[in-house]
Amino acid sequence: MIFRQLFDRDSCTYTYLLADPDTRQAVLIDPVQEHVERDRQLLADLDLTLVKTLETHVHADHVTGADGLRQACGSTSVVGSAAGADCADEQAGDGAWVSFGNQRLEVRHTPGHTAGCVVYVDHAGRRVFTGDTLLVRGCGRTDFQQGDAATLYRSVHEQIFSLPDDFTVYPGHDYKGFTCSSVGEEKAWNPRLGGGRTEEQFVGIMANLKLALPGKIDVAVPANLRCGRATA
Repeated sequence: MIFRQLFDRDSCTYTYLLADPDTRQAVLIDPVQEHVERDRQLLADLDLTLVKTLETHVHADHVTGADGLRQACGSTSVVGSAAGADCADEQAGDGAWVSFGNQRLEVRHTPGHTAGCVVYVDHAGRRVFTGDTLLVRGCGRTDFQQGDAATLYRSVHEQIFSLPDDFTVYPGHDYKGFTCSSVGEEKAWNPRLGGGRTEEQFVGIMANLKLALPGKIDVAVPANLRCGRATA
């Protein structure tokens, strides 16, 4: 499979390009509005056709590029069915499959950071795109957008830590310079969720983070519920 990891410096968001080398059909996971032209040019350079944009959740720190890419490339948008984004062309529930060319990704519902979070599992490539559900040595916060720490703990353990240890973890963000990890590493070394930490311990950790709200939350959440479309 063709694969690229792309980065937005302002929000520290990773966008992932995956494509089938035979049909040249591609998907973008978590595209960012400000990088629509970058992504469109990369697709053209690699002679790829973007067929779908995939969201891991309704983001609070950036606006999705889904609508801009729909206009530029004719792609359709995929959002988790519990996210509340009625704008999406496809509402993907737990256990659904997203296909492009001869490739496919399994959708796993992982609520906790938000109610509608999903991760995308590439079984053939032995990797999982975890959005904000699981970060390298961290996880998404649980104090807004229907977040719940106990739910997140169960989502990670049941839906991600149940994968083989050698699966590569590709997160939705990173703030310390990491690009990826593995299921085995996070099970062992994640200071919030790994190393045998109990659900009760995790809930206590998350209750004491006391983080400021993301600066773009008032703009990003409504825009992302419209799949990045400007207000009418």
